[in-house]
Order: sequence, then structure tokens, then C-alpha cells
Amino acid sequence: MRHPQRTLRRVVLHFRLTSPPTLTEQVVHLLTEQEWVTNVTLQEGVVVQPPGDLVECDVAREKAGVLLNKLNGLGLDEVGGIVVTTPTGTPYAAARRLEAAAPGHPDDAVIWEAVEAQAEAGAIPTVSFHVFLVLAVALASIAVITDSAVLVVGAMVVGPEYSAVAACCAGIALGRWSLFGRGVRLLVLSFVFAIVVVALLALAARGLGMVTLDEVTRPRPNTGFIWHPDKWSFVVALIAGAAGALALALSKTATLVGVFISVTTVPAAGNLALGLAFWDRSEMAGSGEQLVVNIVGMQIAGTVVLLLMRWCWPGVTAASERVFGRQSDLGTG
Repeated sequence: MRHPQRTLRRVVLHFRLTSPPTLTEQVVHLLTEQEWVTNVTLQEGVVVQPPGDLVECDVAREKAGVLLNKLNGLGLDEVGGIVVTTPTGTPYAAARRLEAAAPGHPDDAVIWEAVEAQAEAGAIPTVSFHVFLVLAVALASIAVITDSAVLVVGAMVVGPEYSAVAACCAGIALGRWSLFGRGVRLLVLSFVFAIVVVALLALAARGLGMVTLDEVTRPRPNTGFIWHPDKWSFVVALIAGAAGALALALSKTATLVGVFISVTTVPAAGNLALGLAFWDRSEMAGSGEQLVVNIVGMQIAGTVVLLLMRWCWPGVTAASERVFGRQSDLGTG
């Protein structure tokens, strides 16, 4: 335990492969000839349904996508099974040697198959997605009424809309136009649904005397920015979209939270719902513009970042070792 930063780093991914006997020899040969694959194990005939063999191995994170493509080239994804998991830790010397054999840093590894899978999941119109968006827009509406910046941040965190934006970006970057279309459809329909629901709730609150027009249209020093888009709104959307795409590609979920609280998509939708309930055209126009500016800005930047990563990321990460040193040298001393 001299170097805990080494032993607990997640430098490899674990592949669990189920293979028909006719393909097993090719799979094992493929694994054993790669210098960035280790701990290759074979259990013949242990798979019951469908009948076959079990092959397992550890793979350097940076090369996981390469191995997936090679396995798919053998047809294993069609006739067998591929399960990829992330170990909690890899406290053995071979893992460090394995990592040294692969260029770049494991935290910079991009597995495009995983990116595509996340994007596909983000474009699915689930009940939970719509419920979270309605709750977020409702929370944003209350933030407008009370002029509470804290509630604005809360609404941003609750909102799930970035997953649909990411699906649109990935659809363009990966050439999956059907994915792009599903992402756009989910964005449009879910926001329309959430805004209508919250507008109806606001109408009910107006009828009960809980909310007045003055509370919606009065000066709001803490939340007035929600429906006053400017050049900085677009700049922030661009930066947030770029950060979100990078976090998506690298599976940095903690970073995505920062993206959620950077852009005012949900707060603008909440303000728009109130504008509809009280039919205040200036509030509706400003909020609608803010909503569109943020979504378009994130879409542009996110797509550009993913396209650049597909084009030059492997070269950039490999070249980084000339600046930061080889992975085998990090943490020593």
C-alpha cells in the first residue's frame, strides 16, 4: 500500500464475454495478442443459455473501444454476449503495466459505444423524465414569484433536459440522424407539456388568489435575468454545452451537475408558463427567447466538441504523455 493512488485508480475495464464454441478460439486469440489486455480466462461449456463458453479479461480503459470494435468485427455482439464493467479498484502491478502500454490517461478515455448508449437512453421519452421536468418548471415558477435565486438553482438541478440535448449532439457527431430526431422531439414535446401543465396550475393559483399579476411582472433583481437574454446568455450556453459534451464523453457525471446550474432553460420555461397564465406577452417573448438561445447554444457547442473529440482526441491524449509523463511514472516517489 505504498501508493494508494495507484492501487485504487480505475485504470482498467473488465470484459465478460459469452461465446459460442465455434467462435471461442478466435476470441481468445484476439485477446491474448493485445499488450493492453491481461487476466484472460476461459471456462469452456459453463454458459447454459445459450450454450457456450465464458471468456473474461481486463482491458486498459483507453483501449476498451478498440477491443469492442474488434469483438464486433468477429460477430460476437450478434451470436454471443459482451458485458463491460468498471472495477472499484485494481490493486495489482499488472494493471499498472497494462495502463503504461496504452497511450494517454485512463480518465481521458472515450468509449464511443458507451457515449452512444447514454445518448440513446437520453432520447427516450420516459414518464420520469416528464415528471422531473414538470417539477423543475413548477419550482422555477415559484422562484419567479418569490424572486428567489436559490430556487432558481434548485430548478436547474432538478431539470433533466440536458440528456435530450446530449442526444441531439451525439446524433449529429455520430451520424445517427434518427437519434438526433428523437432528441429534438423529446425536447420540444416535453417542454411544451411541462409549460402547459405549470401554466394551468398557475391559472388555478390565480383563480384562488394565490398569485397576482403584480407578483409576476414586478421588478425582480434576483431572477429578472431569466427573461432578459443577452449576448452573455448565448456565451454561457456555448460554454455549458461544451462542458456537458466533454463530461458525457468522459463519463464525468459530477461535472454535469455544473452544466445543469449554468443555463436557464428550466427557469425560462417556468417564467414562460407564468406569462401564459397571465397572458403577459413581454414575459412570454423574453422567456421564449431565453429558452431557445440556451438550447441552441448548448446544441452547437456540444456537437462541435464531440466532433472534435472523434477527430483528434486520441492524438491529443497520446501527446499529453510528452507533457505530463508516462502513466507508469505518475505517482512514483
